Amino acid sequence: MSVAAISSERIEPDDSVWTRRLVLFLRIMAMISIAEGLYHWAEVTGFVGSEDEAFENQSMAWQTATVYFAVIELVAAVGLWLATPWGAVVWLTTIVSMAVIELMFPAIYGGSLVVVVFEALTLAAYLALAWMAARERPP
Repeated sequence: MSVAAISSERIEPDDSVWTRRLVLFLRIMAMISIAEGLYHWAEVTGFVGSEDEAFENQSMAWQTATVYFAVIELVAAVGLWLATPWGAVVWLTTIVSMAVIELMFPAIYGGSLVVVVFEALTLAAYLALAWMAARERPP
């Protein structure tokens, strides 16, 4: 058997173009979630930041939010990479949580509108891709 024959056997004929695009998007978001989760863990453990920015010197709200995102981002990344429904739910929880913290509690992370816009764009992209993938499925 040739390599081309083996690789063509792996492609499932019922996979649609939009479903493959959705899975690719979920995997890209999984990599971003891994990076964000590891960054939050680096803040917790002290690998990033100066002595003045150390985890124990931060407010309780900042510490709580940082630990929350350190855990949930990595859980979401696993679910997104596997393209499971629970992964998308956990990821949606993280992006909504981050947008709410940035908008409603600017004292915690600084209230960056760039983060809110990024979260809104990724949410819109996910909803559009999921809708297009659902339209391709037979009734």
